Amino acid sequence: MSAADRIEELRRALHKHNHQYYVLAAPTISDRAFDEMLRELESLERAHPEFNDPNSPTKRVGSDLASQDFAKVAHSLPMLSLSNSYNAEEVQEWADRVYRETAGECSFTCELKYDGVAIALQYRNRKLFRALTRGDGATGEDITDNVRTIRTIPLALSEDAPEDLEIRGEIILPFAAFEALNARVVAEGRNAFVNPRNTAAGSLKLHDSSEVARRGLDCFLYGVELEEGQLDSHSQGVRSAAEWGFKTPLALKRAFEHVRNVEGVMDFLVHWDKARHSLPFAIDGVVIKVDETLHRRTLGSTAKAPRWALAYKFETEQGLTRLLRIDYQVGRTGGITPVARLEPVFVAGTTVQNASLHNADQIALLDVREGDLVRIEKGGEIIPKVVGVVLEERPAGSTPHAYASLCPDCGSKLERAEEEARHYCPNALGCPEQIKGRIEHFASRKALNIDGLGDKSVAQLWSAGLVRNPADLYDLTLPSLLTLDRMAETKAGNLLSGIEKSKSISFERVLFALGIRHVGETVAKRLARHFGNLDALQAASRTSLLELDVVGPVIADAVIAFFADAGHVLHVNRLREAGLQFEAVKEAPTGNALIGKRCVVSGVFSMPRDQIKRLVEQNGGKLSGSVSGSTDFLIAGDKMGPAKRAKADRAGVRILTENEFIEFISR
Repeated sequence: MSAADRIEELRRALHKHNHQYYVLAAPTISDRAFDEMLRELESLERAHPEFNDPNSPTKRVGSDLASQDFAKVAHSLPMLSLSNSYNAEEVQEWADRVYRETAGECSFTCELKYDGVAIALQYRNRKLFRALTRGDGATGEDITDNVRTIRTIPLALSEDAPEDLEIRGEIILPFAAFEALNARVVAEGRNAFVNPRNTAAGSLKLHDSSEVARRGLDCFLYGVELEEGQLDSHSQGVRSAAEWGFKTPLALKRAFEHVRNVEGVMDFLVHWDKARHSLPFAIDGVVIKVDETLHRRTLGSTAKAPRWALAYKFETEQGLTRLLRIDYQVGRTGGITPVARLEPVFVAGTTVQNASLHNADQIALLDVREGDLVRIEKGGEIIPKVVGVVLEERPAGSTPHAYASLCPDCGSKLERAEEEARHYCPNALGCPEQIKGRIEHFASRKALNIDGLGDKSVAQLWSAGLVRNPADLYDLTLPSLLTLDRMAETKAGNLLSGIEKSKSISFERVLFALGIRHVGETVAKRLARHFGNLDALQAASRTSLLELDVVGPVIADAVIAFFADAGHVLHVNRLREAGLQFEAVKEAPTGNALIGKRCVVSGVFSMPRDQIKRLVEQNGGKLSGSVSGSTDFLIAGDKMGPAKRAKADRAGVRILTENEFIEFISR
C-alpha cells in the first residue's frame, strides 16, 4: 500500500471512530488502539507534507498560532436573532398569531436555548470548509482553524450526506470543562474565568488553536440549510443531521421534541424549567419553532428575527441572604481573592455559602458591606456571585468595607500594579500559603506528576517542617517520612518513588512546574523549545524574550524578575543538583537545508502554522518571532501583514511562499 493510500485509510477510520466515541458515546476500539492509529497518521503526514489535508484527524490538536486576523465573510443567509418571551401568556399570543397566519395547520418543535456561541458550518464535498461566527448577522468571522479542534464537530461527513450543505448551531463549554479550565488557570497564577458562555466565546477567538483544543468545547447542531425543496420540516433536518454524523439535540433525552399544539409546548417549558438544573451545561431558555418549511415561508421574517420562531427565557435565579463577613484568600502567585461568606441559601439547585467578590473594584462598585442583605445569582455561572445589595435592609451604623491592606497569611503589605485588577502579596518566598500552593503546583499532574503529593500531603509535610520549597522534596528520606501520622512504609515508599521519577520529566514541564508568574504550559513549552536549556533562558534579555510570538511584555518581565530573585535562583540550583531536567531534548533534524538560518513564519497556510515551524526546525533552522537584519527567510502565507513584508524588503530578507518553502527544503 502506498503512503497516500495508507494516509487516506487512516483518516477514514479515525473520522469514524471519533464520531463513535464523541458523538454516539459508543466506541468500538480502545483508546490505545485509537492513539496508535493517530500516531501512525501523524508520522506519515510529517514525512509527506504534500498530502496535507486541513480536515485530517491530526488537526484536532490545533496549532501553536492561528491567523492573527479572523477574516470577515458574508453569510449565505442572514443569521438572525430571536424575539424573546418571558411568560406563558406571551408564548400563547405568539402561537395564536402563527395559527392565524397558517390556518391552524402548523406544528411546533421545542429545543433548548444553549447559552453558548452561535456558529455556521459550511461543508464542501462533505468536508468541513468554513466555520463562521454570527458577527453582525450579515457577516461573520472565519474561525475554522479553532472549530476544527472541537471533537464533536465532524471534519468529514458520511457518504449519505449532501455533498454541500450548511448547518447552524451552538458551541458551548460544559460545566466540567469550565471547572477544569479554571483549576488550570488559577494554578498558573491567572484569574479564573467568570462564566462558561463568555469563556467559550473568548476561546473561539484565541490565536492559539492548540489552547482551544485543550479547553473541552462542545456543540449542538440543528439548523440545516439546504436548497429549497430538499427538506419538508425542521424536525426532518435535525434527524437527518444526526444520521450524517452531527451531534444534534437528539443526543439528549427530551432536548428536542416535535409537538402538535401549544399544550405540548407548555409541557416542554414546565419540564425544563425544573430539569435544567441537572444539565451538564448552561441554558437560558427554550426555542420554539414552526416545524414545517412551507409555513415558515408564509410567516417570513422581520429585519431582525424570523416570525416563525420564539425564544422563551427562564428567569435568572437569585437568592437573598446575609453577608456574614468578607474573607481573603492568597494563591500560589500571591494573588488575593476576596470571598463573601454567606448564610446558606438555596440557588439554582445548590446550597450557596460562599460567593466571589473578584477584587477591590467590584466591592467598591457594589458598595457591599459586612452585614448587608445581598442578592446572589448563579444562573449559568459555576461560581456564585454577589450582584446587588438590598439597601433598605442595611444595618444602622454600617460603614464601607475597607479592603485588606495586609496579606491574610503572612501579614505582608499588599501591592497592586496599575495595570492589574488584583492585589498581590509580594512575600513570594516567605508566605506559607503561597509556598504550599507552589509545592502543590510543582507536583501536579501537568507539571512533575508526583503521585501521592496532594494538598493534604503538602500541608502535612509543611506542618512537620520537612518541606519549605519544592527543592526540599528531594531531601526527603524514608525515616523522616515515617515520623508523620498515618504515613506507612508503603505510602512513604510510593511517595519517594514518585519524587525520583520526576527527575526524568522533560524540561518544558519542569519549567512550567517552577511556577513563574504568567508562564503557563504553552508558554513554558515554547520557551523551552526556543532557548533549549535553563542557562540560556536565565541569561535571556527582554528583547530576546519578546522575539517569541507567545511572549508579551508582561510575561517577559515576569521571567526576568523570577531569575533576578536570589531566592528563586538558589532553589532552582538545588533542583539542578537534585538531577531534574534543565535541557530540552531536540528532535533529530530530518534535513539540513536551513542549518544556521533564522526564519520567521507569518500568515495563513494550507497546513497549520505549527507544522511549518516544525519543518523549519526539522531542517536545522531557528525560529524567530519578528523580522530583523539577522533574519534569513520570511516564510509568508496568506493575509500576512503588509508592515512585516515591508520590513523584510527593507532588510533584504528573502521571502518564500509556502510552495517555495516546501520546494526549498525538499531539494
